[in-house]
Amino acid sequence: MERAPMHKTLAVVASLAAWSTALTAQSDLRAVMHASGFVTPVAIVQHPTDKSAQLVVEQGGRVRVVQNSAVLPTDFLDLSGAISSGGERGLLGLAFAPDYATSGRLYVNFTNPAGHTVIARFRRSTSALVADPSTRFDLRWNGANGPAHIAQPYANHNGGHLAFGPDGYLYIGLGDGGSGDDPQHLAQSPFELLGKMLRVDVSVPDSDAIGYRVPPTNPFVGGPARTRPEIWAFGLRNPWRYSFDTPSLGGTGALIIGDVGQGRFEEIDYEPANRAGRNYGWRNREGAHDHVTSMPAAFQPLTDPIHEYDRATGQSVTGGHVYRGSALPASYRGRYFFADFARGRVWSLALSVGPTGDAQASDLREHTASLSASAPVGNISSFGVDADGELWLVGYSTGTIFRITSSGPSTPARLRIIR
Repeated sequence: MERAPMHKTLAVVASLAAWSTALTAQSDLRAVMHASGFVTPVAIVQHPTDKSAQLVVEQGGRVRVVQNSAVLPTDFLDLSGAISSGGERGLLGLAFAPDYATSGRLYVNFTNPAGHTVIARFRRSTSALVADPSTRFDLRWNGANGPAHIAQPYANHNGGHLAFGPDGYLYIGLGDGGSGDDPQHLAQSPFELLGKMLRVDVSVPDSDAIGYRVPPTNPFVGGPARTRPEIWAFGLRNPWRYSFDTPSLGGTGALIIGDVGQGRFEEIDYEPANRAGRNYGWRNREGAHDHVTSMPAAFQPLTDPIHEYDRATGQSVTGGHVYRGSALPASYRGRYFFADFARGRVWSLALSVGPTGDAQASDLREHTASLSASAPVGNISSFGVDADGELWLVGYSTGTIFRITSSGPSTPARLRIIR
């Protein structure tokens, strides 16, 4: 089964299939509406220089501004006339450069009218809450004379997310190019960008002909001939949201990826900070299980996910974030929140990080019922975090952004000695 097309709104399931794994019931979390009225929102991103403002990415091409919970009438950016949208195509990702306060640079990931992936750079205008569309520059992917897009052979599995890592480099998650079972074995091809996590350094002058350089510490720089040096990791099917465990908030810097499965398993992949060159196995593996093995993997060993679930539970994972805020009870700090798009379910996992930096997942908890107690959140297309590490949910089918809050105390009670 392919990822459920995002333009077809799926009803929230009233009675959900039971997990084969026992779950701990949780009732102390709530989803509170932050802003509404969006059309197929796929991401929410904190504005880097204005704590009161967030940007909501709509699949149809608009980036809307929310300030103090109010949706502003002027868009931050409108690319609706420059993209193709529908199914798994559209405006899919937004990331601000780490030096945005001085450079004014931001990056978006969208599908162009020909169906190919474009990573474009823009700058802000004189207003901090409006980008300047005239500053658009599309990164080029095979030298100065190469195409200003990454060709997509099929309409699905575009990936679409963008994120800057703690190292300051831009990470670009690309799907395998689409269809089913990766028919061209692209996710394992060292000559192709599709089915990979890329890492590039975009801190180049505006005059740079391709818009990025390859970091010399990328794992395949100077490797086998024709291996694309932009590649950071192999073997992804359709990475639908990934995040870094933010060091500035006490996190480990790990990269955690939600990778959508084919027909049996959804998976969460965990990569310790700076652990380059992993192969997550697709199409030879789906989750931790052999899949299509008629052609060899690019290299061994294959890295298994830290968590997977089958189609009795859900059918399209939405990767989330490690919680590092302070508004929720202290027991949630360090837990990884994620969701299933098709079923509208939300869970969190405990992460135990070992001496090698790798993590083991345990203590799976489902939060769907408590988060939907006030109103259905619908199909969840993304998570977000604010400047303090607090969590948002993006309700794709409801057009609503929710804040995850707690009905209990946010910090442990302190004893006070009365003399």
